[in-house]
Amino acid sequence: MTTPPAIRWDKQNLELELLDQRQLPEAVSYLSITTLEQACDAISSLAVRGAPAIGIAAAYAIIVCARNVEPKRRLDAVETAAQKLKSARPTAVNLAWAVDRLLAVARGNADLGALHEEALAIHAEDRAICQAIGRAGQHLIKDGSRVLTHCNAGALAVSELGTATAPMYLSHRAGVSFKVYADETRPLLQGARLTAWELDQAGIDVTLICDSAAASLMAAGQIDLVLVGTDRVTRNGDVVNKIGTLNLAVLCRYFDVPFFVACPTSTFDPSTATGADVEIEQRPPGEVLNGRAAAVKALNPAFDVTPADLVTGLITDIGLLDYRKDNALGPLLDSR
Repeated sequence: MTTPPAIRWDKQNLELELLDQRQLPEAVSYLSITTLEQACDAISSLAVRGAPAIGIAAAYAIIVCARNVEPKRRLDAVETAAQKLKSARPTAVNLAWAVDRLLAVARGNADLGALHEEALAIHAEDRAICQAIGRAGQHLIKDGSRVLTHCNAGALAVSELGTATAPMYLSHRAGVSFKVYADETRPLLQGARLTAWELDQAGIDVTLICDSAAASLMAAGQIDLVLVGTDRVTRNGDVVNKIGTLNLAVLCRYFDVPFFVACPTSTFDPSTATGADVEIEQRPPGEVLNGRAAAVKALNPAFDVTPADLVTGLITDIGLLDYRKDNALGPLLDSR
């Protein structure tokens, strides 16, 4: 079996459907996105999630918002849509990056065809990026490797293959025998509901673990490599990813396990100096309490910041950037 696409776009009729990932793995169902409000709700409620995927979804959502607007009012419509879409999930830099690309086209030429071509280009670029990330990190996974991953940086979070999972998919296709441990990823269980499910669908040997089991596995020498994704990499190389990522990075340092982060270069944010400057999304406390805990306050940050000095390297669409050798990220950010 194959993983269903996170985004379905009908380029003839300009119609957008998003896989409702809140329903997985029990049901595979799609949301028809016909309004700006529906698009923003799908992004903020995590019906569609993963930094690249929400960027692609937002690009197509702008087309949906602009398709029936008369040309002289189209730029205003795109401006309004861009502002609301970017506020739907402020931490993921890909969302603003994709929206700003459509906005730049609209300001130069509000022709619907030009906007559509830009959205299609973003989607096509992401497919190529996933393949390139997979090739850049494939050599890290060897016969017998035991890989730990967190949250979902898989095919469901992008256009195909994923970011952190891209090397896994390519290695599996090449006949490499390896094992994946997937953190459940509290409180919304993206690892349990999404990563474990999609890897199993692809025939990859995957075992689900509680987030708190990672330390014991590393202590027992059962983890050779940690591969995670990210929603933002700041100028100094700090990594902003799903809450719990920092825990793994600290454990990797203690147990001398390589900690790699996979991401497209569109995730690099040269305008933000360090992770301390990033607005961390705070989600509803009910996600933590979930009707089963005492009626108390709950803190529910969606992301944490992993300092650059805990990162072994970045697996990107332009190759492997090794943090241990030099400041490989700085010159690249200077050029952006």
